[in-house]
Amino acid sequence: MTPVRTLVFAKAPRPGHAKTRLIPALGAEGAAALAVEMLLATLRAALETGLGPVELCADPGISDPAWSGIPIPAGVERSEQGPGDLGARMARAAARTTARGEAALLVGTDCAEMGAALLQSAAALLRLSGTVLHPAADGGYALLGLTRFDPSIFRDIAWGTASVAETTIDRIRALGWPLAIGDTLHDIDEPADLIHHPSAR
Repeated sequence: MTPVRTLVFAKAPRPGHAKTRLIPALGAEGAAALAVEMLLATLRAALETGLGPVELCADPGISDPAWSGIPIPAGVERSEQGPGDLGARMARAAARTTARGEAALLVGTDCAEMGAALLQSAAALLRLSGTVLHPAADGGYALLGLTRFDPSIFRDIAWGTASVAETTIDRIRALGWPLAIGDTLHDIDEPADLIHHPSAR
């Protein structure tokens, strides 16, 4: 069975730099605290699955003082996202993962529903189809799973817009790859999104 590596993409959760669109509702410190909470919850969920290695793809690199005091769980591998837009950063991680014979689950830390059960379900779909995507309600995607790599999936995407998931799905289908599309999930980016946070339920 192909090992599944969960690649968690995260920016350092610094006040004034993390979750900035939530600052009007939570303040800079509160928005950063939520970013830390969601980062650690995502990493713990990924470890809990037992699917395979969990890698934090950090921006900036984990040795930067911006990460000081963030209690990254034991067992999490660390790498630096490196330069370029989000597509270039994800492409590098996906390419190196699939090149060494692992499947890749690429996730962020913004998704309210990103728990161990969802990751395990996505991995099961990935093993069946070879490619899986969970759209986000804002038009992006919360999870992308790949067993093989093609740069077109990440190149020239209008990141941060409502067309990201649709464009990515079109690119994957143009390659002729089978694709499983999971449930639509919710990112917590704007004050109105806070209703999806577990504490609001």
